[in-house]
Amino acid sequence: MFVWKKLFAFIFCIVFLVQILFAQSAWNPNRIKDSGDLVAVFFTSSERGFVAGDNGYLALTDDGGRNWSRQALNTKEEISEIYFRNDDNGYLVAGKDMFLTRNGGRSWQKTLIFNTDGFKGNIPEFLSIRFADKKLGFAIGSLLTKGGKDARVVDSVVMRTNDGGETWVRVTVPSKKELFHLDFVKDSRGWIVGDDGLILTTDDGGLNWRVQKSGTGKALYNVDFRDSNNGFAVGEDGIILRTENGGETWETIKTSFPNTFLRVNFADDKNGWIVGFGGTILRSADKGRTWLKQESKTKDNLYGLFMSKKYGWAVGAKGSVIEYQK
Repeated sequence: MFVWKKLFAFIFCIVFLVQILFAQSAWNPNRIKDSGDLVAVFFTSSERGFVAGDNGYLALTDDGGRNWSRQALNTKEEISEIYFRNDDNGYLVAGKDMFLTRNGGRSWQKTLIFNTDGFKGNIPEFLSIRFADKKLGFAIGSLLTKGGKDARVVDSVVMRTNDGGETWVRVTVPSKKELFHLDFVKDSRGWIVGDDGLILTTDDGGLNWRVQKSGTGKALYNVDFRDSNNGFAVGEDGIILRTENGGETWETIKTSFPNTFLRVNFADDKNGWIVGFGGTILRSADKGRTWLKQESKTKDNLYGLFMSKKYGWAVGAKGSVIEYQK
């Protein structure tokens, strides 16, 4: 019995040390001057990547983040998300505008203006964009009343394209809440998260959407699915949700970290990261069952996250850019 107790204690210590090692992987902070808050980040390789945010700010690196060059973009809106389908074909959303590139981000063009008659004089604000395949894509957000700073959300909005982003049509969804983020696996299964714990899902390529029970009333700002079954959502006041059955049921993962989380991203089936307010970075090495805090070396709010198996980046307030190194 004594031998088994010693063996158990030894195994526990090894597991604990491995977790600590994972938690302390290095994040190296930097800052891009005069960029304002950075909200979005996406890399197509270890050397080539993009960051974006306030006032239409968009910058490109071709040397792994050692240098950044600003790109001209015909908008002053905040860029909420950048997404590349492959090395050449990329998309971004900024306020009511959507842009696409066919040459790896060397130049960007607005997509063909869609029919806004159905918006009844309200203004669309797009927050997330994803493509399920070469032609099928979605942009989601909300409709705002005209009124500048006093504008309020009056409806959700989901736009769908079948021609690679040249034309868009609106899809009806069973909610009027603000929609923050979407994710797709393959060309049929997709999820959208939004205000008040809203989760929508589709299994027919986004033609029809239905509500899933999230078990929370807190705003959900980001969703990430590894496949048709395993997914995560994060949001307000430290909420972390996990599913193993495509969202038919969601489990709340309890942690001691109350800060609002804005992004979750898994590099593979086991290893995931979360970023949020106050420079918070969490790391999981067990498929999101448990999370440990990492040292970000910043107190700036972190709004954007991109992780791969070999490298990663987070961006945030006041031009904060943080590189992950194993």
